Amino acid sequence: MVSSQAKTIEEYLSELPADRRAIVMKVKSVILEALPEGYEEVMNWGMIAYQVPLERYPKTYNGQPLLYAGIAAQKGYYSLYLTNIFQDAKLGAKLRAAYKLSRKNLDMGKSCIRFMRIENLPLEVIGEIVASVSVEKFLETYEKARDR
Repeated sequence: MVSSQAKTIEEYLSELPADRRAIVMKVKSVILEALPEGYEEVMNWGMIAYQVPLERYPKTYNGQPLLYAGIAAQKGYYSLYLTNIFQDAKLGAKLRAAYKLSRKNLDMGKSCIRFMRIENLPLEVIGEIVASVSVEKFLETYEKARDR
């Protein structure tokens, strides 16, 4: 995994070649348009991160803000992180169904979707998934998992 040392989103984007920057910007705009209130957009973990601010929820297991979503340009592909598809099996199923319907191959880890072209992402469904979990619900699910 390629991790940027950029301190700001603007710096991160300026490091990318124009074609790769355009793809990251497109996914970034879909996320921002759908992002529920209360999450913040920052550079963290070497990528553009959408997270719960520590001021809102400081008692994380590692002292870092809780990641909700993220986008990164890797060496040969892009990574889109949607942690709520790992938390909620229905959201993961919704994503897999969208891929099946589109007849495109889904390359996915637990919460990471890897893609090489923007056409390989079901952007409308990505927006719906991002919009589907409020900060309150995200924290509730996190705490339930943590208490297990």
